[in-house]
Amino acid sequence: MKYHNNGNLKFEGKYSNGKKNGQVRKYYANGKLEFKGEYLNGKKNGKGKEYYSNGNLAYEGEYLDGKKMEKEKNIITMAN
Repeated sequence: MKYHNNGNLKFEGKYSNGKKNGQVRKYYANGKLEFKGEYLNGKKNGKGKEYYSNGNLAYEGEYLDGKKMEKEKNIITMAN
């Protein structure tokens, strides 16, 4: 696990050979979820979800080698 300077959780997941691998959760400094999904060799790979800092879903879909592989299923305009 890694933490932001303010003490909030920044990252939870596993590393293999110094790279993120498997299920990962990344968080904004405000504590809201930023990304939940799979990593392979340090890059997003497989199913994942990205969120805006206000908690709204920004993207849900597949990744390959760190890139989005299909059209975005859910895009919500960021509103404060």
